[in-house]
Amino acid sequence: MTTKERIAKALAVATDTKVFEMGSGVLHLAPSIFKEQFGDARAIVIADKNTWRVAGEEVYQHLVNAGIDTVKHIIQQDEFHAEWCYVMEVEEAAKEAGAIIVSVGSGVINDLCKLASHHLHQQYLTIPTAASVDGYSSFGASISYEGLKQTFDCPAPQAILADVDVIADAPKEMTAAGYADLAAKIPCGGEWMIADIMGAEPLIPEAWHVLQDVLDEQLSNPDGVANCDKEAIAALFEGLTLSGFAMQAARSSRPASCADHLFSHYLDMTHHTFNGKLQSHGFQVAIGTLTMCAFFDAFLEMDLREIDVERCVEAWPSLEEEQQRALDIFKGFVSPDLGYKQITIKYDDKEKVREQLTMFKKHWPLLKATYRKQVYPFEKMQEYFRKVGAPADPADIGVTRQQLKDMLPFVQLMRWRINLFDLAKRGCFYDELVEKVFGKGGKWEIA
Repeated sequence: MTTKERIAKALAVATDTKVFEMGSGVLHLAPSIFKEQFGDARAIVIADKNTWRVAGEEVYQHLVNAGIDTVKHIIQQDEFHAEWCYVMEVEEAAKEAGAIIVSVGSGVINDLCKLASHHLHQQYLTIPTAASVDGYSSFGASISYEGLKQTFDCPAPQAILADVDVIADAPKEMTAAGYADLAAKIPCGGEWMIADIMGAEPLIPEAWHVLQDVLDEQLSNPDGVANCDKEAIAALFEGLTLSGFAMQAARSSRPASCADHLFSHYLDMTHHTFNGKLQSHGFQVAIGTLTMCAFFDAFLEMDLREIDVERCVEAWPSLEEEQQRALDIFKGFVSPDLGYKQITIKYDDKEKVREQLTMFKKHWPLLKATYRKQVYPFEKMQEYFRKVGAPADPADIGVTRQQLKDMLPFVQLMRWRINLFDLAKRGCFYDELVEKVFGKGGKWEIA
């Protein structure tokens, strides 16, 4: 299947995006796409100082030369993140101008424009400047609000115009971050399979196949990505975009994130820095992804046919006990009741746990083979990350292995979405699994 065929198939399942144009030297297409999608509306180009220089000014000039009434708004801060105050800044600029937003930038700019457009009850055109995240085409915007990193429901852009020349010229660390974000869909897919078997979140075929069927291919050239090869960069950006389309089809982030992303959320909420700098979403997710690959390796060494289901059911705590455990873990955290709220949503009673464990015990050989086919071994993922320049060890983002281990209780409880740790808790092998990863001989052995 060609790239155009894959894109056409993906657009057919996307609920918000109508146009995805990608190629070299295609910024001049901005006016025709804008007119086709938004008619005679006024345009406002939103960029930051860097993205204005690399593409924003050219896009602005193309729009003006085409006779489109166009204004601009450039965020002036040298360093900023996806925070509520900037959503308000973009929203006010677009509202005052009475214009449709043309977002020119990376993931942060896009998320700000996505949520601002939603608040204004309108759609927008996004022109990415880096293959750094999968959020360009996704349903929802990840924004820090009142100290918490939250995903706000809002539609994806109506149109995406991706110039491979611009994207390939982005800083290499941004591209490496995007590669890691795409690679996270590997263990994320494994956890979605677990949630499906547990009856929590059934697989959605159209959302699954649009991305997972081509994911191996789009991750297969880390050397090309590292060398800024345009063909490899185009494949990477296509994969990130298809991930967003999968989220549109699912109307949630389920196809694209699970525990791998929760490590990043924890670091965001605790304002983690390394050498005085906040770490990018993709670099944080890289460590979460490697960690989950390590846990899957340990998980797949086990034989769940040996589980004593009745013993596990007998040991399963009550909802009140789980709620108290969550309150104890999150005591002093930026959101002390976060774990309490999430475990209340995803808690299952003893009978449901019995059904879940019986299913895994009965079908374990087939399930094990399926999970092994889905999730890369730790060493393979780590090699890929080293080649593209993504973090390959927690120390690469200023996190010790002990700190990473200490995040696990938060990660397990931070979101209502079922993850591998939830299965391990039900099957009474959580401590064994943690020891296999962080104990002697483990992938993240603590000396």
